[in-house]
Amino acid sequence: MKEYRSILVHSLVNLGDVLLTTSAIALLKQCYPQARITMLVRPVVREAVENNPVIDEVILFDYKARQNSLRKMWAMARELRRRRFDLAISFDRKLRPAILCWMAGIPQRVCPDRVFDDKPSRVTSLYTKVVPIRHNLDTTLQAETYQEIIRGITGTAEHARPVMARILPAHEEKAARLLASLPAGAKHIALCVKGTFPLKTWPKEYFAAVADGLAAMQPAAFFIVGAPGYREYADEVIAAMHQPVLNLCGQTSLMELAALFRQSDLLVTVDTGATHIAATTGVPMVVMYGCTSPKRWHPINENARVLTSEESCCPCHCSAADCPTNPRPACLWNITPEMVLEKCRELMSGRNS
Repeated sequence: MKEYRSILVHSLVNLGDVLLTTSAIALLKQCYPQARITMLVRPVVREAVENNPVIDEVILFDYKARQNSLRKMWAMARELRRRRFDLAISFDRKLRPAILCWMAGIPQRVCPDRVFDDKPSRVTSLYTKVVPIRHNLDTTLQAETYQEIIRGITGTAEHARPVMARILPAHEEKAARLLASLPAGAKHIALCVKGTFPLKTWPKEYFAAVADGLAAMQPAAFFIVGAPGYREYADEVIAAMHQPVLNLCGQTSLMELAALFRQSDLLVTVDTGATHIAATTGVPMVVMYGCTSPKRWHPINENARVLTSEESCCPCHCSAADCPTNPRPACLWNITPEMVLEKCRELMSGRNS
C-alpha cells in the first residue's frame, strides 16, 4: 500500500452526509495514521468537522452553484497547491471540487464511480483513479458507500463508525441551561419534527398523539430542536399538542445540539441531519422514514429504532405535489402514532431497567 503524507478529502454536501463521511475518514486514519488529513467542506457544516479526532484541519469553501467566480476558484486552487497534498479523495463526485483538485496539481485524485445515484458522470475523467461501487446504493448504508471508497484505495476490509467533533464542557453547560427550565424529575424527550423537504415531515397531529402517549407512560418533558428556519413550524406543532413543549429551534450550535441529545432520555425524529448527530451520542431514538429508506439512511446507533411503511413507490425523489397519495402521503401517514409509541415503550423500558 502506497504511503501518503498529506491527504485532502472533500464533501461539499449537507450535514448528514458530511457526518457519515467521517466513518470513511476514520477508516482512512486507521490506514494512514501518520498522514495529515484535511477536509474541504461548506461553512454550514464547519462545527461537525472542526475539533474532530479524525480530521487534522478544515478548509471552508462557500460552495453555491452558479455563484462561484473564476477568481474565487483560482484563489482556492492556489491555496490547495500551496499545501502540496499528495492525495485527494472525493466523497461527493461534484464538479467544482474536482476542478479545484485538478487545478491544484494534486498527483493522486480518487473518486467513486457512483455515490448518490446510478447516473454516470464525466466528472470522473478529472480523477486519476475511479473506485467502482458494486453494491446497490438503495439497500446499502450510505456510510458503507463512503467507506467502500477507502477500501478501494487501501485494500482494507475494516469498517468504522461516524465521528462527531468533540463535545466540550461549554457545550454541555449550555445544554444543561436550556434544559433547566423543564420540570424536575421528568424524562427529557427531544422531538425533531421537520425534514428538509415535505415527504420527510411526519404529520403534526401524529407528533401530538405521541407526546400524549409518552406523557401517559411516565413524567415527561418535551422540547423541539431544529434549525432557526424551523422555529415557526415548530410553533405550529406545539399549537397542536396537549403537552407543554419547549421550542429550542435555532437556540443551539451543532455541538450544543449534540450535548442536548447526550442529556436526553429519548429522541423522536424524522430522517434529517440531526438524526445522525444524535446517533453519535448513543441516545435512544425512534426515527420515522417517509420517502427515504432506513436500508440506506439508518442511524448508526444500537439504541435506534426505525419505522417505515415500505410503500412500493419508496424510496422516491418526487416532490410532495407529484406524490400520487398527496396531500396525505402514504409513506408518512401509514406510520401511525401507535407504531411509534410501541418503539418508544421498548426503548424506555430498557432505559428504566
